[in-house]
Amino acid sequence: MEILVFATSIEKPEQVDEVKPLLTAVPAIKQWNFDLDDCDNILRIEGSNISPRYIESLIQTAGYNCQELDY
Repeated sequence: MEILVFATSIEKPEQVDEVKPLLTAVPAIKQWNFDLDDCDNILRIEGSNISPRYIESLIQTAGYNCQELDY
């Protein structure tokens, strides 16, 4: 299992609801969550063999910014 961390432009629970179907449709993602209280609106993803670039493009197709962070 690996954990990926992203800064996003998703700021509201309604926006999380918009990307939820995209994230839950990826079989390699075991768990995911947003921290909207963080200044970077963090998205954390736990799974196996997930490309950070794939997640970035997935979120961007929904109209939001997404960039992997080093942690």
